[in-house]
Amino acid sequence: MKIVAVEPIGIEQSLAEEIKGKYQNMGHEFTLHTDRQEDENALIERMKDADIAIVSNIKLSKNVLSECTHLKMLDIAFTGVDHVDLDYCCNHNITVCNASGYATEAVSELAIGLMLDVYRNITPLDAKTRQGGTRNNFLGKQLSGKTAGIVGTGAIGCRTALLLQQFGCKVYAWNRSQKKELSNAGIQYITLDELLGISDIISLHVPLTPETTHLINKENLCKCKPSAILINTARGNVVDLQALVLALEAKTIAAAAFDVFDIEPPLPKNHILFSAPNLWITPHIGYATRESFDKRIEIVFQNIDAYLNGKVINNVM
Repeated sequence: MKIVAVEPIGIEQSLAEEIKGKYQNMGHEFTLHTDRQEDENALIERMKDADIAIVSNIKLSKNVLSECTHLKMLDIAFTGVDHVDLDYCCNHNITVCNASGYATEAVSELAIGLMLDVYRNITPLDAKTRQGGTRNNFLGKQLSGKTAGIVGTGAIGCRTALLLQQFGCKVYAWNRSQKKELSNAGIQYITLDELLGISDIISLHVPLTPETTHLINKENLCKCKPSAILINTARGNVVDLQALVLALEAKTIAAAAFDVFDIEPPLPKNHILFSAPNLWITPHIGYATRESFDKRIEIVFQNIDAYLNGKVINNVM
């Protein structure tokens, strides 16, 4: 089979040679592309002869997939798969696997970091200090003693909840199903309305689905405490961004920190979020640590090895 890594996904050249040799010995061909291309024609050129393709969060539309007539497996080096036309894959018997779990620690740690940054004003005070300023009577807040609401308790949501407990937060959760891990830790599941109404910190960890698109909208933002902060390391479109900007301007909520957006960075200079006050943003770095990339590579090739041996793991359909 022809195995094509459409982008490097953090694979260093020495490891690429090792992987290539391994699959050659098994009678397969492995190709690694060392740059990232999002143009559909470029993607088609790279994938058109592939039996197995590896890609992270590059959008794969029906236009691209329909030209890849040999494709039998898509190995998504990412947790979310909303950038892939899963209906097409399902209808054409293309197995789709993801790398669920590779960035659990990385994303949950960033969520905590964003909370600390907002509460202690770290980023703005760094700039002020470099300009010769002082704290100028600024008083921050501590995580300890705050009420935190976790929206979505998959692996990342669970880990974030448990980390917040260690900081001394009272943690509540909302999810379609309850996780024993959290219930056993004394974390109570409540309704979304209840969570929004009592939380000092609201941290989003749901996947992007038709049901969660704009889950946090104008109506739900109005249910929040004016002192609440909103943290989004999930998907940008879980939040109605226009409603968020208006809420920040009206001080319906105190602040927000986002690592995800309606599109992948770079964001256009006129992006709606750039006009919002009290907003911290990072360019989708939650998953991007050396440790998580190493784990991702391991999971990606475990998926392929399982598939070549007639098994399917981490299947998303």
